[in-house]
Amino acid sequence: MFDVGLGEMLVLVVLALVIFGDKLPQAAGQAGRALRQLRQMANSAKADLQEGLGPEFKDFDVADLNPKTFVRKHLLEDHDDDLRANGSSGSGGLFDDEPSYAAAAAGGLEYGERPPFDNEAT
Repeated sequence: MFDVGLGEMLVLVVLALVIFGDKLPQAAGQAGRALRQLRQMANSAKADLQEGLGPEFKDFDVADLNPKTFVRKHLLEDHDDDLRANGSSGSGGLFDDEPSYAAAAAGGLEYGERPPFDNEAT
């Protein structure tokens, strides 16, 4: 996460010893307590947000607001499982009223084969 190597870590430890000296254990304890309080505040804020949104958003996760997570979840997921779960057989395409030739055209055309023509679409 921080990309700190062994040499850099050693320099940081020596620097901490020089700056804090004998009070290093106390400073480390204070930093740990501050981090623990910050984590508790963040968890409390998350719980308050989920409680305030109501039962419709019980699956809400704050991490979903991250743009990378949002794009991965909504655009890059495979939705074929959702179609099968809703009872679609997959033979007619995405919608039940889709013409039967649409599924055949999805497989591609052979050389010289003419694409299907839909009179209702023009």
